[in-house]
Amino acid sequence: MPNIKEVRVPDIGNFPEVDVIEVLVKEGDVVKAEDSLLTLESDKATMDIPAPFGGTVKSVRVKAGEKVAEGSLILTMEVAEEAVSQPVVPAPASPVAQASPPPNPPQPPLVRGGEMVVAASGGKVHASPSVRAFARELGVDLSLVNGSGPKRRILKEDVQAFVKAELAKPRGGVSGGLNLGLSAMPAVDFAKFGAVEIKPLSKIKKISGANLHRNWVSAPHVTQFEEVDITDLEAFRKGMLDEAGKQGVKLTLLPFLMKAVVAGLKAYPEFNSSLAADGESLVMKKYCHIGFAADTPDGLVVPVIRDVDQKGLLDIARELGTLSAKAREKKISPVEMQGGSMSISSLGGIGGTYFTPILNSPEVAILGVSRSTIKPVWNGKEFAPRLMLPLSLSYDHRVIDGALGARMTSFLSALLSDVRRMLL
Repeated sequence: MPNIKEVRVPDIGNFPEVDVIEVLVKEGDVVKAEDSLLTLESDKATMDIPAPFGGTVKSVRVKAGEKVAEGSLILTMEVAEEAVSQPVVPAPASPVAQASPPPNPPQPPLVRGGEMVVAASGGKVHASPSVRAFARELGVDLSLVNGSGPKRRILKEDVQAFVKAELAKPRGGVSGGLNLGLSAMPAVDFAKFGAVEIKPLSKIKKISGANLHRNWVSAPHVTQFEEVDITDLEAFRKGMLDEAGKQGVKLTLLPFLMKAVVAGLKAYPEFNSSLAADGESLVMKKYCHIGFAADTPDGLVVPVIRDVDQKGLLDIARELGTLSAKAREKKISPVEMQGGSMSISSLGGIGGTYFTPILNSPEVAILGVSRSTIKPVWNGKEFAPRLMLPLSLSYDHRVIDGALGARMTSFLSALLSDVRRMLL
């Protein structure tokens, strides 16, 4: 008698739904454990869903363009008896088709007439999943949009027209409040000045751009700059390269920076916190998870290394290499980019002196690192060549004041200037 097993969507992080962008198998295909079954795309990355066991595909229950959630049925497989004991993601208590739809994620406010109008959940509307996602990104309540498609179906053009009409309305003042309404950017026909080419933004850049803009305008940023003498640290790092290489690890400056940041989080716990949703209290985190900006062909993503305080330099370096490779190959999962205490954005391999990194909210601080250079430094008797590293610490001024920001940069400078302090 055939042994039919169900394959369902595993844990995909705190996303209510994600898009299916490609189904990689069909009925009758023979797959092995860990073979990719389909590709999902979240707001931040794409991910392949592997087969939990080997067998023959009997039926495929999803198709490209659909949305799925954790526990959604992907396909059924006929498996051999020995594969029965393999772990399978448990099915939800009730069929997915009968489950209550997940709540829509919080939507950004839409400015109307000088007032901040939060997009409501709206009534029943006719729109495709892609149009609904587009409306959520813009903070548009689809129940307010007139559809021009068949049977009043709402099209992307209808959402765009609605936003343009709202932006064109006169902006009135808000009594007793702050009016953040901005006039619409004028449309410019650049082609009249010369040849142009339209190049669509990648999804990562579109999503990260919206998030960065929200973070920049919602949190008052202050950036504290510092220059750190890492001459001795760099000599120590280079002396460890051969030993690290024997273990298959590339030892860069970043693991040292992470260890220093973790020590700073323990010394100044406000940096390891987030504002509560009501803005009345701080959520103090007892863990030390550090995010790092990884450059990919489609834009920057921020993987997170967990429990950095419990790991050695080589362990951190090894994990950095693994997560960076997964990010470049679009195989990093949303779970691997969540839960950070603080982030580091390093441009040292590219160049520059200082810059102002934007917070990765809800984190309250981010450390920017630029290229180190040899400079003459007075040692009390003479000027001596020293390797100086520029640091740029941006923080949320609602949580961290200038004095605490200066203490943090001074603390990091002391640690990085004398690597022995990290052992204390």
